[in-house]
Amino acid sequence: MKLIIVESPTKAKTISKFLGKKYSVKSSYGHVRDLPKQEMGIDIKNNFEPRYIIPNKARKRVAELKEFARKAEGIILATDKDREGEAIAWHLVQALGLNKPTTNNQQLTTSRIVFHEITKKAIEKALENPREIDLNLVDAQQARRILDRLVGYELSPFLWKKIKRGLSAGRVQSIALRFIVEREREIEKFKSENYWIISAQLKTNNQQPTTFQANLIEKNGEKIEKVVTLKLFAGDYKTKKTIISSEKTANAIAEDLRGAEYKVTNIEKKEVLRNPSAPFTTSTLQQAAINTFGFSAKFTMMIAQKLYEEGLITYMRTDSVNISLESMLAAKKTIDKIFGKNYSLASPRFYQTKSKGAQEAHEAIRPTEPEKTPENLMASLEPSHYKLYKLIWNRMIASQMQPAIFDSVRVDISALGKKGNYLLRANGSTIKFDGYLKVYNTISQEENMLPLMKVGDLLDLAEVLPEKKSTTPPPRYNEASLVKILEDYGIGRPSTYAPTISTIIERKYVEKREDRKLHPLEIGLIVNDLLVEHFQQIVDIKFTAHMEEAFDLIAEGKIKWVPVIEEFYGPFHQHLEEKTKTVKREDILEKLDRQCPECGGDLIVKFGRFGKFIACANFPNCKYTEKTEEEKKVDSENSGVICDKCGAPMVVKRGKYGAFLGCSRYPECKGIKKIENKTGVKCPNCGKGDIVEKKSKRGKIFYGCNNYPECKTAFWSKPTGEKCPQCGSLLLFAAKGKVKCSKKECGFEK
Repeated sequence: MKLIIVESPTKAKTISKFLGKKYSVKSSYGHVRDLPKQEMGIDIKNNFEPRYIIPNKARKRVAELKEFARKAEGIILATDKDREGEAIAWHLVQALGLNKPTTNNQQLTTSRIVFHEITKKAIEKALENPREIDLNLVDAQQARRILDRLVGYELSPFLWKKIKRGLSAGRVQSIALRFIVEREREIEKFKSENYWIISAQLKTNNQQPTTFQANLIEKNGEKIEKVVTLKLFAGDYKTKKTIISSEKTANAIAEDLRGAEYKVTNIEKKEVLRNPSAPFTTSTLQQAAINTFGFSAKFTMMIAQKLYEEGLITYMRTDSVNISLESMLAAKKTIDKIFGKNYSLASPRFYQTKSKGAQEAHEAIRPTEPEKTPENLMASLEPSHYKLYKLIWNRMIASQMQPAIFDSVRVDISALGKKGNYLLRANGSTIKFDGYLKVYNTISQEENMLPLMKVGDLLDLAEVLPEKKSTTPPPRYNEASLVKILEDYGIGRPSTYAPTISTIIERKYVEKREDRKLHPLEIGLIVNDLLVEHFQQIVDIKFTAHMEEAFDLIAEGKIKWVPVIEEFYGPFHQHLEEKTKTVKREDILEKLDRQCPECGGDLIVKFGRFGKFIACANFPNCKYTEKTEEEKKVDSENSGVICDKCGAPMVVKRGKYGAFLGCSRYPECKGIKKIENKTGVKCPNCGKGDIVEKKSKRGKIFYGCNNYPECKTAFWSKPTGEKCPQCGSLLLFAAKGKVKCSKKECGFEK
């Protein structure tokens, strides 16, 4: 019997279904070797030789796999097809001793197979075409791991000494943090300006008059609207405003338009084809899942991993938009069956991958069997798994459907007033044929319906609408837009986006708030400013992208990995040693305009386990500390809550796990309570408790009754406090500024 080794038990279970008794499929449960956690684990003087160990949690499994291997007729390594998977296969060879002779002096036959989908056909084809481990891919993964270890293990202690313990720095995470911080600074610098736009509600004066809206675009031949370009850290940001900058001017124009004569001067009609987007890559899937469902990048990849291991989708870490001809033909059959032949293509539609370093041999993320519709799988999938599968299925099926056909209409209307000649424009389009929108609809079915008109028609004015607007700053990044900009600049790779975002959130460098935007926190601002000022190379976009290109060249076998690390490490290490000596902690942290009462040294604001505090700059010679004014104020605040034990008022305090309520009579009374983030909404079911913000075991925020466990009312979205006009249940905040009913059966949304 031959032994097949994969990474996960789910993957092993799925593959086992396709194979007979000749094969035994076992899981390694992820990595079996890694660099040690408590030390660098790299011999810098000996060509950066890594010292790998078998972690404690993997030792039992490695021993079991060794026993399975001893009894096997041959070993087949079937880990994932990317660099990480290739490295796991190589580590399995080393950990299990597969490159050494057995006790009877014979060496086990070891082979490597890869596949991009877990289907019977794909597995059988892979078994027919085994290969050796690709050491170039292993070297590329190893180079990234070693470089990130060098940066993390040398730069992080620098942050501990100069700011506080527990901080970290890394090539990709530091760039991601810089994008967020720079955008926040751009928002702070932005000065909003008021302007006015003017539109008119017009109607035809035929037998069936229809009202429509037209916008003012010119006055006396001068364009009203202009494009404003902001020069940002990461590219230009274009926004629009009009030259009507005062309410007085807007009212004067509106008054003139109220007495004007309106005539249709030009009509342009054209048929417009809109083609579907390519099937998903890793980054576009993350962006779509974030924008559509509010899933985090990490959560999206976790679900995608499960769908892949269950054999439902192709491999989920990819930057290619290619799909196989076989899957295109299968999609065509599915489209013909479900939607009709007028929706399918006569010949397949191919897409060109634009991403740097993308491997065309790989495929985009798609369903392994297009005939398995989301509806077929609804009963067997968890709700979040169903949603993501449906998104992937819809996108891939749409990619092989006919384009949508629109009738686009543009109507120019002259308005002759007493004080000027004006030009208004109405744009509209209607869908003639929905095509791919039937399955992947990203627009409304109708876009500004316009009535039938002809050149020379006179129109009646219903109303003139001057509207005050303000120029808006560039938006903060959310997870989707951060993934997009990282990809645009060639920073990181599909497998790094989700863990990068998770790291900067876990380190408290940034915070994802209710608006789902990423806001930098104080410690994140300090870390970023320190790195930008003293370690420009680490947070330089071009340098980080250059390193990614170097890893790609290593994977292709065009360059060796040791010179790449040498070129970076020598200057980096020397620079770090210089900065360790010259950068003073008191120069980074906020300095107060008063001296230490014990030794006369400067007082500075430091960061500790429980937040900010004031300390003497002469530490450790002087250990004077005190609380900041902000902390003193917090401690003295009466929370309005009474202690259950003694009846005294409770005050806000801070501990190892954050803020909490403590009895004001401490230490005589040691009563404590959690601080609840109330929504201001009473529980609609029990009427006694309040709906408060809570966290699940996995750290996901939800909203539930604080009268738990007596009342188990809970929602995944924050309640608005308003009631549904249809059924009277609570309304919840939804994506894209919408609200929805908390009662699923109702379905109300606006």
